[in-house]
Amino acid sequence: MSGQTGIERSRRCCRALNAIAAWALLLPLTFPGAARLLAQASSEDDTQTRNRALLLWQQNDYAGALPLLEKLAASHPTDVVVLERLGGALAGSAQQVADSETRKKVLLRARSILLRAKELGDNSNYLNIMLEKLPESGEVPAFSTRKEVDDALREGEAAFGKSDFAGAIAAYQRAYQLDPNDYHAALFTGDVYFKMNQMDRARQWFAKAVAIDPDRETAYRYWGDALVKDGKMPEAKDKFIDAVVAEPYQRTSWIGLTQWAKANQTTISHPKIESPASVSEGEGGQINITLGLSSADKKNGSTYWLGYAMSRALWRGDKFKKEFPSETTYRHSLREEVEALEIVVDTVSPDAKKPRKRKHLDPALLALLKLHDQGLLEAYVLLSRPDEGIARDYAAYRAAHRDQLRKYVSDWLISTDNSRN
Repeated sequence: MSGQTGIERSRRCCRALNAIAAWALLLPLTFPGAARLLAQASSEDDTQTRNRALLLWQQNDYAGALPLLEKLAASHPTDVVVLERLGGALAGSAQQVADSETRKKVLLRARSILLRAKELGDNSNYLNIMLEKLPESGEVPAFSTRKEVDDALREGEAAFGKSDFAGAIAAYQRAYQLDPNDYHAALFTGDVYFKMNQMDRARQWFAKAVAIDPDRETAYRYWGDALVKDGKMPEAKDKFIDAVVAEPYQRTSWIGLTQWAKANQTTISHPKIESPASVSEGEGGQINITLGLSSADKKNGSTYWLGYAMSRALWRGDKFKKEFPSETTYRHSLREEVEALEIVVDTVSPDAKKPRKRKHLDPALLALLKLHDQGLLEAYVLLSRPDEGIARDYAAYRAAHRDQLRKYVSDWLISTDNSRN
């Protein structure tokens, strides 16, 4: 959805972990026996080297960290922390490699090392994001189609990887002057100021990046990180929500908001509204409706969902072709799902208005009613129950209804109780 380059994505993955460290909320290694592996890897002789390597890595000094991490990885091939950082350092240092074939080999090696860490049990958010974003082929698209802009950005990345912040800013600014609409130039300039702890200037440049492309998540998330560093938590929350709304189907978009919720002792969870009815297409195009085992039991709300299944069955028939004449293959659409849910709302609404019946209604149905009354059914479907077909309708909805998406995230996802009854 965004057109971001693999290097930008790997770079921002590194920044994501560094930002979390700034919160004093480092992402844990979520695999069994992490403490035992760490203890085995850190012998007395290597402790100082290890600590130094990890510190340099966190400071973005990949050139300084790499030889230390290589040595540690050779001595302790099962230390997943070292392997994870080594893979990240290789990916982060790739921009310093001028030759494209050599750069490709560096990225491929970085990916293989990260995969090895995963085989050993590393399941951290950082590792999963890196593996998701690093190109499997090792081929990295250009930052810009204009060679002079791309060259300036690559020069800036090389300087940034060596912690030459003055050189990085000069190169990024040259790229920005050449093309004031280049998202990377503004984003990376802000990132350097973030690393220099100049948060006011960092936020100014993140705002420029957002103005260039409001439908990319990275600048919002970086902006939120800068606000967190200044202790402006409510404002940071708003930017992290903007990141989710910009690109909700990317794992990285949720990092800032997840950490914000953790720091503020709350959670992010989706309303539990599940239909006991499903629709599928059998042999010869036959449409099948499957009901849950308790479909005849009105007490648990199953009968309210019969209309949902029948509506969706019509869409699998001729209705999709009529509503989307330009599309040759059926897909589950936002319009279909919302229409089916509205039938459930119409069916349950009369009972919800009767106090004696309302108290016996399934909380999921009451949540669905409230979403409908607040005008948030579309936002709920797009953010809490999307599939590949529904996701294709996201960009068009976001263009006209960004406020509804933000309200849904703020009022429904960031909560300890999603029933809203």
